[in-house]
Amino acid sequence: MARVVTMYRTPEDTAAFDAHYFDTHVALAKLLPGLRKYEVVQGPPDSPEYHLMETFHFDDANAAEWALASPEGRAAEADRRVMAPGDDDVVMFLLDGCEFGGVDLAPM
Repeated sequence: MARVVTMYRTPEDTAAFDAHYFDTHVALAKLLPGLRKYEVVQGPPDSPEYHLMETFHFDDANAAEWALASPEGRAAEADRRVMAPGDDDVVMFLLDGCEFGGVDLAPM
């Protein structure tokens, strides 16, 4: 399972950001080919640096990279620049790993 995580820094106008994000950007992001799951988390109130984090789940890193390079991925990236125009307005990670469902990781 691979994930693409994008963290958006807090914009000057959070209401305008949220309106565009939820009314426009989400619909574009859902079109990414190979997307398995899409999660959005609002930033914690005690951490004002980041406003929102989105996580896209794909089968593997190749699928994630292909999706981001696709026409749908390029459209979502272009739209992202409407809300967060600068490269410093976002932090983006590609995480490739595995999941251990139902495993208790508590110390013995």
